[in-house]
Amino acid sequence: MYQPEIETLAIDKMRQLQSERLAEQVAYLYKRVPFYKNKLDEAGVGPADIRSIHDIHKLPFTKKGDLRDNYPFGLFAVPQNEISRIHGSSGTTGKPTVVGYTKGDIDIFSEVIARSLVAAGCRPGMIMQNAYGYGLFTGGLGLHYGAERLGMAVVPVSGGMTERQIMLMQDFGSDALCCTPSYAMTIAEELRRRDIDPQSLKLKFAILGAEPWTESVRADVERGLGVTATNIYGLSEVMGPGVSQEDHEEKGTGSYIWEDHFYPEIVDRVTGEPLPYGENGVLVFTTLTKKAMPVLRYWTNDITSLYYDKAGKRTHVKMGQILGRSDDMLIIRGVNLFHTQVEAVLEGFTDLSNNYQLLVKNEGTMDEVEVMVELDIELSKLLELVALDNEIVKNHDRLGAMHRSIQKKINDNIGLTMKVHFLMPGAIPRSEGGKLNRIVDTRKK
Repeated sequence: MYQPEIETLAIDKMRQLQSERLAEQVAYLYKRVPFYKNKLDEAGVGPADIRSIHDIHKLPFTKKGDLRDNYPFGLFAVPQNEISRIHGSSGTTGKPTVVGYTKGDIDIFSEVIARSLVAAGCRPGMIMQNAYGYGLFTGGLGLHYGAERLGMAVVPVSGGMTERQIMLMQDFGSDALCCTPSYAMTIAEELRRRDIDPQSLKLKFAILGAEPWTESVRADVERGLGVTATNIYGLSEVMGPGVSQEDHEEKGTGSYIWEDHFYPEIVDRVTGEPLPYGENGVLVFTTLTKKAMPVLRYWTNDITSLYYDKAGKRTHVKMGQILGRSDDMLIIRGVNLFHTQVEAVLEGFTDLSNNYQLLVKNEGTMDEVEVMVELDIELSKLLELVALDNEIVKNHDRLGAMHRSIQKKINDNIGLTMKVHFLMPGAIPRSEGGKLNRIVDTRKK
């Protein structure tokens, strides 16, 4: 562990620490940020009402629209001369969601990244190849500073230029790779195309985040790169990557949230009421130590659950796999649909790659979903396929049987009939360091 004393802190002591920090944070924001003073006044809540972490439900939510409404610096709690860094996340309005950091915030950011990297298996002296984008996006610089804090040597290659990524892995002997899951798969596919044995690389660990991914993606990345792959989670509005991290020896059991800095809740996506441990709902975070731009009960839109793992190494709460986003949920003919439900069906078919997209469109007055999924590279080579169309699939024993089976499983498991289209490997646009677009919605709004 990077900080064993805090990572194994007894839960009652953690609650005491969180209570002290929450009360201080609310008083700090009430005094310094007019937006929060007005919001708390409207809710009939004052700093004196927040004595314990258990009072957190009294506080109003903060949502992404609040950040846009206060663009660019309306939520900053410190004067400009105390801001050390400004980041932003992409927005649909053309202007980014802006977040700021003091020097102390950058130190905490680096601290939680260092914790996360140790949990992922990294150690001082290793070489980390950072294929997250640098710039306004928090990922690149966040991982960079955290790895340096840990004592790793950082290769700041950023995203894209896959051939160069592979050359640097070979020449520099990179021990760890940080990037999105989809880009890790892109690198793995390029290794296969070039007949490079992943075991010839020194690579041991892949720290993947910025988009939801599944166990089948993990298996593909681990096999394709010869690594142990773990999930890192975060969002700019709260801090950036490093809000939570999966331990490399506890894969598949959830990611530890560093709850001395970020207090998590799960709430009902409709009512906002708190939900018990183990139930799925919207993940909400309150920053307990951030000073430049703290947030109270930030509504992430990510759907997941929380639980304490008694068999885990640490005492911090774990978050489950991200099932999707509440704002990305599709309602198709009255059925609630997340793309991860389709992904769960596709995982059972080894002749398929993990690269897929859902095409949503209007058919007359009805909404329809079509599934576009690529065949596995090895299968396409085995069958000597150079192109695919519906007739080839229908008249091919192996492809036809798989096609019918997928359509039936989608109907049985999800309750919707979807057209399924097989594509050649590489047909769906790849992410070059960014997030993979799983849903293409062409419906007229």
